[in-house]
Amino acid sequence: MIRSLLLCATALAVAGCQPKPAADAQPDYNTSIPMAELMHHVIDPAAFMFWRGSGWEITAEGERNLSPTTEEGWATVEDGASIVAETGNLLLMPGRVMAPEADWIRLSKLMTERALEAKAAAMKKDPQAVFDTGGRLYEVCVACHTKFTIEPAPPP
Repeated sequence: MIRSLLLCATALAVAGCQPKPAADAQPDYNTSIPMAELMHHVIDPAAFMFWRGSGWEITAEGERNLSPTTEEGWATVEDGASIVAETGNLLLMPGRVMAPEADWIRLSKLMTERALEAKAAAMKKDPQAVFDTGGRLYEVCVACHTKFTIEPAPPP
């Protein structure tokens, strides 16, 4: 019994002597995927997952609502908005922020904010809210692409 207590006390003492990482230490990030590829492979597909499930298509045959009609369809729209929201955070990682930094940071944060609004609309299965929030998200995308020229990714 005493031997067990001594072993536990020794283990605790040794564990307490281990150096602790600094609270402000940043992990290493690998941001080697070029911005154009990040847009092509992650952000654009996610945005289109969302946008394909919103709005109306008007043709010679009439009007067609593009809103999902199944739980799976609504989940896809919500997933797309969620991914776009998180990519706003990816754009703020060290190695990704472009100059002028203040504009890049503002637009990246706004993209996340608008995508979270879009996600909430999808969760409510509200076609008009999905359409409206999708439009506001699109405005941020256009503003960013107007300010920051990002060359298209090369074809596969």
